[in-house]
Amino acid sequence: MKYLIAGLGNIGPEYGGTRHNIGFRVVNAVAEASGANFTDVRYGAVARMRIKNAELILLKPNTFMNLSGHAVRYWLQKETVPVERLLVIADDLSLPFGSLRLKPRGRHAGHNGLRNIEELLETADYGRLRFGIGNAFARGTQLDYVLSPFTPEELEQMPGRIKQAAEMVESFCLAGTDVTMNLYNHK
Repeated sequence: MKYLIAGLGNIGPEYGGTRHNIGFRVVNAVAEASGANFTDVRYGAVARMRIKNAELILLKPNTFMNLSGHAVRYWLQKETVPVERLLVIADDLSLPFGSLRLKPRGRHAGHNGLRNIEELLETADYGRLRFGIGNAFARGTQLDYVLSPFTPEELEQMPGRIKQAAEMVESFCLAGTDVTMNLYNHK
């Protein structure tokens, strides 16, 4: 069974450590744990790996956040992965830092990357792993906040949160959405 795991973020070193790039961090951790390496290809960087009977295609779109749907749609079609085996990993302002929530479907909730994916796939029925980045910003400064680096305190907690997110990706592929939600969403 093939799965497409898309971590959202923006390309370029200036965005590397920002809150908006948490999706890239999670797919990097998944790849690193299995020894998989990313290769620059059409619409992004892709790594391939196996976990038991699941083949994972890890994607970091190079289309920038707001056009992530182009990369996700292309790789779903190229690899003939059904949308129910798509998992998108994105930052979420509505969750406290480090909170992780898996959902089988949902709306974009103002996230431009998810909005573009929803528009181009013509459905919101795909899995998403939301990584909380908090919302400690003044009114009108949301863009500056999501493109800012994490605090030293958050960076201290980051390895454990990334590790749990990577475990959730593995569980999504091997056990499914419902089991993964029951195991992890309450933590």
